[in-house]
Amino acid sequence: MAKPLAGLRVLDLCRVIAGPWSAQQLADLGAEVIKVERPGSGDDSRSWGAPFIRDREGHDSWMTSYFSGVNRGKKSVTLDFGREEGRELLRRLVAKSDILIENFRTGTLARQGLGYDALQEINPRLIYCSITGFGQTGPYAQDPGYDIVFQGLSGMMSITGEPDGKPGAGPQKTGVSIVDVLGGLFATIGILGALEHRRNTGHGQYIDIGLLDVAMASLVSMTNIYLASGVPPRRQGNAHPTVVPYQVFDTRDGQLIVAILTEHHYQRLCALLGCPELGTDPRFASVGARNIHRETLIPMLAQRFLERGSAEWFELLRAQEIPCGPINDIAQAFADPQVRHRGMRVEIPHPELGSVPVVASPIRYSETPVDYQVPPPRLGQDNLAIFRELAGLSEADCAQLAAAGII
Repeated sequence: MAKPLAGLRVLDLCRVIAGPWSAQQLADLGAEVIKVERPGSGDDSRSWGAPFIRDREGHDSWMTSYFSGVNRGKKSVTLDFGREEGRELLRRLVAKSDILIENFRTGTLARQGLGYDALQEINPRLIYCSITGFGQTGPYAQDPGYDIVFQGLSGMMSITGEPDGKPGAGPQKTGVSIVDVLGGLFATIGILGALEHRRNTGHGQYIDIGLLDVAMASLVSMTNIYLASGVPPRRQGNAHPTVVPYQVFDTRDGQLIVAILTEHHYQRLCALLGCPELGTDPRFASVGARNIHRETLIPMLAQRFLERGSAEWFELLRAQEIPCGPINDIAQAFADPQVRHRGMRVEIPHPELGSVPVVASPIRYSETPVDYQVPPPRLGQDNLAIFRELAGLSEADCAQLAAAGII
């Protein structure tokens, strides 16, 4: 059965994470994605090794782990937009495409005659998505920026890390470039909405994604705490600002996460820990009361958790349907029976390397499941096929343009 986005063509003019991640989601859903890269070097993340993906003999290959994580399912062409011949070729590709995603600095492509206003004249049905640090307007619109900058500006780092007075206190960024990841997902959502608009009207549109906006929107409850109270939330370490207990506890041999959001879970927890009286104590009888008296309650619960090991507590808590879990490293996460059952590690067949390991899409369709047949592309591997099919070039034309460094 045809994939949800089969028949759609996407031009991915992006580098690094946010834009390529969005384009990969579209490829997973069945769109034809053509990654358009700089001749000679390509996407910056092609050079961000080590580690590299290993070949059949166990040696480092040309493919970096950074690049492989966000570029499966794509074709690759090379094109120099800085020269008119390159810009003209891009316009030919645009004329036969549905979606363009770019993450150049604000105004860069418009100054080259490749902005939305110019390209929608060629293709009125074009959906054009720009992903930039600060969006297309505002005092910072021309500024460069990376994930950590947006985490800091948005307030995200101010609520991440141990609270003042605790060992290791201070603001922290997340362990993954979360704003880039969420930016790519918001871009994909925007594109899918624009496709529905186009289906209804016949017209494409422009999508402006600013990563600072993404970071602000992604704080969700934390921003709403501030908007409701006028008081900015502070760092709580691994604890929750309003729900208690919802944190990490030390055990006899490690640590364990326990997340209590309902009263019946709290009652079960107290019974399991051998302190049912804490379940009926008026100081702890509601979420609000536990929040007020957390400094009294948490040490009493923490003492009980030291009586057993993490694995034993995990099974006992699960048996009571109390939300809990270990703190795995990534190797342990891939070894987890639930993760293994869901098939989150996938090997994509590769003609040179044997296979390329990737993380599966979390989208599980009943009728049109995501498959994993197209590995991340070599730089420019599809130049001849794409430029012949979509731009009408001959093999000799492509050879001449390649010699001139245009493709």
